[in-house]
Amino acid sequence: MARIEPLAPREWSDEMRAALAALRPADATLPAPRREGRPKGLNALGTFARYPRLAQAFLTFNGHVLFATSLSERQRELVVLRVASLRGSEYEWRQHAVLAGDVGIEAAELVRVAEGPGAPGWSAFERALLSAVDELVRDAMVSDATWDELADTLDTHQLMDLVFTVGAYDLLAMAFRSFGVALDADLEEQDR
Repeated sequence: MARIEPLAPREWSDEMRAALAALRPADATLPAPRREGRPKGLNALGTFARYPRLAQAFLTFNGHVLFATSLSERQRELVVLRVASLRGSEYEWRQHAVLAGDVGIEAAELVRVAEGPGAPGWSAFERALLSAVDELVRDAMVSDATWDELADTLDTHQLMDLVFTVGAYDLLAMAFRSFGVALDADLEEQDR
């Protein structure tokens, strides 16, 4: 049950509609996810519509994390899904499981993301990537060993984007769970 009832799109203010533009930065390097048959996120956005000024600020940041990040799409989705799993955020998990499929992450890999970095089948790099998520969520810091392993592959911007992606989606998991954001109808329909 929603603690903060989302507004339907027809009820969104002009200020909220302007805030949505911040989600797709002009310097975006990654393509927007396909929308045909994809989750729309209306309950999350409708909740943000209750506070357009906050929406503008957060969506500007989240737009970078989603579309202008220096991480690959696969790396970004593995990170987001691991945060969602650790935080028990079904809304975040379900939205990003669909997006993960768009970038080639298979159902068996989704199971492994939930199992964590110790699950068999990860490359050494992806194991370190998932370990970094676990460490950030648990300790608010990437350990030296994990950092060194990641730094063999990732540059400075990518390392920074990794930390900020974990932080953004950790915050969203807190918000979704605290506000009681319900699954969107399009995700509910996938269960049928």
